[in-house]
Amino acid sequence: MSQFYLPLMSDNIDKEDIQSLIDFLSQDQIPKLTNGPKVLEFENEWGQWLGTKYNLMVNSGASANELTMLALNYIHGEGEIIVPPLTWISDISSVIFSGFKPVFCDINLKNLSFDIEKLKEIITSETKAIFLTHVLGINGLTDELIQLCEDKGILLIEDVCESHGATFKEQKAGSIGFASNFSFYFAHHMSTIEGGMICTNDEHFYQVCRALRSHGMIREMTDEKFKQSIINENPDLNRDFIFLHPAHNFRSTELNAVIGLSQIKKLDVDNSKRVDNFKYFIENLDPNKYHTDIEMEGQCNYAFIVILKEGSFELRDIVESILRDNGIEFRRGLSGGGNQLRQPYFKKNYNISYEDFLNVDHVHNFGWYIGNYPSLERYKIDKLIEILNSI
Repeated sequence: MSQFYLPLMSDNIDKEDIQSLIDFLSQDQIPKLTNGPKVLEFENEWGQWLGTKYNLMVNSGASANELTMLALNYIHGEGEIIVPPLTWISDISSVIFSGFKPVFCDINLKNLSFDIEKLKEIITSETKAIFLTHVLGINGLTDELIQLCEDKGILLIEDVCESHGATFKEQKAGSIGFASNFSFYFAHHMSTIEGGMICTNDEHFYQVCRALRSHGMIREMTDEKFKQSIINENPDLNRDFIFLHPAHNFRSTELNAVIGLSQIKKLDVDNSKRVDNFKYFIENLDPNKYHTDIEMEGQCNYAFIVILKEGSFELRDIVESILRDNGIEFRRGLSGGGNQLRQPYFKKNYNISYEDFLNVDHVHNFGWYIGNYPSLERYKIDKLIEILNSI
C-alpha cells in the first residue's frame, strides 16, 4: 500500500495481468521466454490499436528512442535533429549517441510542444528530423507543424512515451509522423513492467529497425530481398552473422509481451477515465494562479499538470510544502524533470544557455505533475483542487 494519500500511480499492473503470466508459465511444456511468438502477437495487437502497419517491441521507451535514431542515421546519414529541452533524457541522448547534432527549440505553454515560430527559425539544410514530444498526454501536433515538415521534406518523429491514446483530429498520436516511440514503463498509461514500441508505416525503416534491435544482425529481417542483397555484397561472411550497423541488444521478452497483451485490453476504458479526470481538474483549477489554458482537444493524461502563472520561488516552496504535508506525491519540472539544458551531462559537452528557453525554464522551476490513474476517486481530486486553490 502506498504511503501517499495521492500517489503518482496505483495498481497499474493488477492480479488479472499477473494471472496471465501464471497461466503462460504453467503450460505443460515450458514456453519460449526470449523474444518470440508472444512478442509478435503483442506487436500485431498494438498495430491494430494504434493504426500503424509495422510495430517493433523493444525493452524500453529509451531503447525505442535510440533504435529509431540509429536507423535514421543508417538510412539518411548524419545531420541535425530538432528536439525540445522539455523531454526525457533518452530523446536527447539517443540523438547524440547516433551521431546527430541536437538542436533545441523552446516550447509554448498551451500544448507544451514546440514554439512554431522559433522552430521555423532554426531549420537548416542539415535538419534531418523534428523529434516531437507529446508531453504528459497533451497532443503536441498542429496542422502548421505537419505542413512545415512536409514542405521542408523533414521527417517527423513522435515521442509518445507519456501519451498513449492522445489524438490529433481523432487520429492517434504515434500514427501520424514518419515513426513513433512508446514506453511501457510501470508509471505510464499501460505497462509491461519495462518495455517499448517503435511504430511506422515505412517498411524499409522497419526492416532496418528489426536488424538493429538484435545487435544489427540482418537475419532478423523479414524482407528476404533486402536481406539477400546484403548477403550478396558480403560473400566472405557467414550469412547468420552479418551486422548491418553498430547496435545493441534492444529485444524484449515473452513475459513482457504477455503482460502487454493483458494490459492493452483495458487501455481504452482506463484512458477514458483519465481523460475525464484531467478535464475535471483543469476546469476547476484557479486560472488566476495556474496556467489552465492548456489544449484539451485530444488529451489523454496520466498526470495532473500544475504550472504556476507567477514565477515566484517563495510561492513554489509553499506549494511543495503543502503538497508534502497532505501526502500528495509530485514531480517538479514535468517531463524529464524540466529543462534538460540545465543537466550536468549537457552542460559538460555543450555551450548553450538554458536561460534562452524561457517557457521551458518556467516549467522547470514552477511546474509539477501529480498522479492521475483510473482508480482515483473523485473526492481525492476535489481535495487536490481545494488544496491548490487555497494557496
